[in-house]
Amino acid sequence: MRQRLLTLPCAAIMLWIIGSPMLPPPAAAEEPVSTTALISEVRHAFTLTGKRIPPEIFRDFGDGDLADSGPIWVTVDIRAAIGSNLYADEIRQSGDWIIQRKPAATMNGMEETAYKYIGATENGLLVVLAAYNGGGSGDFVTLHILNIDAALAFDFNGAVYDRINLTNLRSIALGDRWEGEVGIAKNTIRVVTMRKGPADRTGTREEMTIEARRP
Repeated sequence: MRQRLLTLPCAAIMLWIIGSPMLPPPAAAEEPVSTTALISEVRHAFTLTGKRIPPEIFRDFGDGDLADSGPIWVTVDIRAAIGSNLYADEIRQSGDWIIQRKPAATMNGMEETAYKYIGATENGLLVVLAAYNGGGSGDFVTLHILNIDAALAFDFNGAVYDRINLTNLRSIALGDRWEGEVGIAKNTIRVVTMRKGPADRTGTREEMTIEARRP
């Protein structure tokens, strides 16, 4: 009797399993991308998880502040900046340039910030050519040398959070409506100027080399 009581439920369970449709295995949860992979992506394409870095960051790095001699805001957590309200203006691309424009005009006109990613140096620094227009006729071009790294912090809930910090190490003003070329060879940046500014009509090529180094 004891044996029958044990056997019947087992048989019922077997019949239920055989008659039931096969269920797919639960989907495996996607593993978060490592900070090393994220930093590698920024160095390679100047994007983070496939999303463009907002150009207006360079305005805040000092390109839009012509009254001060040097940048005041020097580090931005691009992980937080992408998709934020602070940098919510539409981003578009024109050729190699990534452009962001304020929807409302200032006293002088439409404010626009743009950048062209040149690439990474051998020692892992990033080289970006940025242009800022405050709404007038000026289009001020600046060469930026940047560092990218991860830093631990806390989110709003107190959980540990990996920031992806973009830090402006050096800014080199190239001039209003500058025209030229920028290239990288190992840790050396080569800048060829073909036009210094709106009044330059000489057509003279000038070359400058800058060593991309860490402080």
